Amino acid sequence: MPTSPACPQCTLTNTYVDGANFVCADCGFEWPVEGATGEASGVVVRDSNGNVLAQGDTVVVIKDLKVKGSSIPLKQGTVIRNIRLVEDNAEHIEGNSDKIKGLVLKTMFLRKA
Repeated sequence: MPTSPACPQCTLTNTYVDGANFVCADCGFEWPVEGATGEASGVVVRDSNGNVLAQGDTVVVIKDLKVKGSSIPLKQGTVIRNIRLVEDNAEHIEGNSDKIKGLVLKTMFLRKA
């Protein structure tokens, strides 16, 4: 029996096998058991609206954020261009804003531009 991976939709680990599909008990998302093991990276990165993010995309910050190590906050509406995906972590991306370089941001505070 395959082990239940985290849900690609909501990234929570409360999943179970139902026939030929994995099912997330929290959000109700279903995906095939075969596709879960056959993917190369295994990580689907999604923004706050559920849109899939890819390497090089442009995102917009949806909430004012305090930045550790900087006195400059990241304001709502700030554009982050040419993002980089963090390997094996669907909750974080890397990128640079115009004023702050080397940011690691949670995808829950971003939307695809």
